[in-house]
Amino acid sequence: MKILVTGGAGFIGSHLVAKLLSFGHNVAVVDNFHPYYSVERKNRQFRELTGGSLPVYRIDLLDGEKTEELFRRYQPDCVYHLAALPGVPNSLLKPLDYVDYDIKATINVLKASGEAGVGHVLFASSSSVYGNQGNVPLKEEMATGEVVSPYAAAKYGAESFCHAYAHLFGYQMTIFRYFTVYGPWGRPDMAISKFIRHLLHDEEIVVYGTQTARDYTFVDDVVNGMVAALGRRGGNDVFNLGSGRPITMERLLQELRTHFPTMKVRYAPERKGDVKATWADIMKAERAFGYKPSVTFEDGLARTIEWARAYET
Repeated sequence: MKILVTGGAGFIGSHLVAKLLSFGHNVAVVDNFHPYYSVERKNRQFRELTGGSLPVYRIDLLDGEKTEELFRRYQPDCVYHLAALPGVPNSLLKPLDYVDYDIKATINVLKASGEAGVGHVLFASSSSVYGNQGNVPLKEEMATGEVVSPYAAAKYGAESFCHAYAHLFGYQMTIFRYFTVYGPWGRPDMAISKFIRHLLHDEEIVVYGTQTARDYTFVDDVVNGMVAALGRRGGNDVFNLGSGRPITMERLLQELRTHFPTMKVRYAPERKGDVKATWADIMKAERAFGYKPSVTFEDGLARTIEWARAYET
């Protein structure tokens, strides 16, 4: 199958591309190598995970004409649209950037997909669209638009455009809501990555609020779900991709301490825009395409730390 992956040089994107290549798909990548985090690091992770020998189109998806030209030329059978500006804290500082990269660029991809005759578009959304609903399993229908950060608002808005353009052009639409994905090459601004990086240098870690929980999901499980969804039957739909096992901050710190016995922690107030808890109900994805995460939190964290000792020091 001929597949185009936007944001394919990012954390999840690079892992996804590697998996698609292992299945023998014809894959190309679109990525503008945005400096949200180190471009050098992004290049390195992409080469390490994919071999770096596949076509990479370095265009800005905000340029509608170039996006449409690429899609017409490449003629993909399906598109995974992962390209976006991530990060809740940064969205509070630069909300209009998220309107650009997470909504406007998505519209360009959706339109270009339709005009190029793409059969299936798979879009990367976020658990942040659920807002603050307490420590309860979140079913897909529980997203109401009552979000608590500009990042979440942009993702929820982008989902609406996905439904609109799928209706206009008739392609199949699959929307994934990721729940705190972590693992080797994890985004350096995310909690687990930051904690491990500081601990490797015997530096204190800063914890923003203690009464929180996250449905940490190992990247291999998420990627396996995304690939399985490629062949799903049915109409346009939304699916949670999480572990279904929320981890409290207290438990995360306990697990980290088993690897770093001299760990030093400083506590700070909760940050604006952060939700209290996330917990994925994953039954819908299991029924639709057999999604079943298999990596325990203990194993996933150990594998991430093992990778970091080799690559981050």
